[in-house]
Amino acid sequence: MHFLDQAKIFVRSGAGGPGAVSFRREKFIEYGGPDGGNGGKGGDIVFEAVAGLNTLIDFRYTQHFRAPRGQGGSGSNRTGAGGEDLVIKVPVGTQILADDEERTLLLDMVEVGQREMFLRGGDGGRGNASYKTSTNRAPRQHGTGWPSSEAWVWLRLKLLADAGLVGLPNAGKSTFINAVTNAQAKVGAYAFTTTRPQLGVVRHKQREFVIADIPGLIEGAAEGAGIGDRFLGHIERCRVLLHLVDANDPDVANSYRIVRDELEAYGAGLDEKPVVVALNKIDTLDDELIAALSAELEEASGAPVIPISGASGIGVDWALDRLIEAIGPEHGKVSEDDEGEDTLDWSPV
Repeated sequence: MHFLDQAKIFVRSGAGGPGAVSFRREKFIEYGGPDGGNGGKGGDIVFEAVAGLNTLIDFRYTQHFRAPRGQGGSGSNRTGAGGEDLVIKVPVGTQILADDEERTLLLDMVEVGQREMFLRGGDGGRGNASYKTSTNRAPRQHGTGWPSSEAWVWLRLKLLADAGLVGLPNAGKSTFINAVTNAQAKVGAYAFTTTRPQLGVVRHKQREFVIADIPGLIEGAAEGAGIGDRFLGHIERCRVLLHLVDANDPDVANSYRIVRDELEAYGAGLDEKPVVVALNKIDTLDDELIAALSAELEEASGAPVIPISGASGIGVDWALDRLIEAIGPEHGKVSEDDEGEDTLDWSPV
């Protein structure tokens, strides 16, 4: 399945049905009077966040959504049938944005099962029975029904994850997420093997949490270099970042600063999130060099450095312990209400 995290769609609610002009006609009743019913209400446009979706690819092929209009009223004071609501199912973490220069946030779908009415359908028009007065005993006017509402909106998906992986290309992020989750991220001996975000569920010490891997950042990503910074939105909701630095880089301190500068340039508070710094690929180095590089990286980052190897598993448990500490006990907590059966108590990020 292709990954798509932005889409532009057109939505229109249903118009209200027209009221009826009708007069009662029955044998032996001389003055029947008006009995035209009201029109039915048009369908609403409703967004619903559902589990099991992690892409907006469906909206590439279906871009127009129109709710049905209400049916017209009829005689015998019968109200027309209302139009059914049109429910648009989106992945959890989808934002609905206005189609303007500021891309104003209109809705944020962050919980499974969350339903939000976006456009209300038009009310039905009044039938002529509702216009009857003491001086107007046989009205022939009726309401045509309220018009529909329509809009072009942008859908933007921000994946919900507890922890996010950042680093330069070839820092070993895909290898790490493959080692600790059931994800099957592409791994290769060249830059930008990861071209779209990956999600995986980590199970470690009776805890479960979601980790996200995004394409690597290079210097100038904020200006569009490489793949750019468009995928950084997928880690905006993360509670902690795991910053991987390749131990084979010529200058590990500079590698760390490049990524930090791009996070700061992107904004959205990414540079202010808690970060766990790890020196990756240490399985190819001796202990003395590992200690020297760790000290250099610790001086540049101002944080403790964890030497790890995603390929061999060295230090991986240590890094996961640090991530769990930063995520906190209330997220991804495993309860033991059922005997021996783990149940996730998810809270929205």
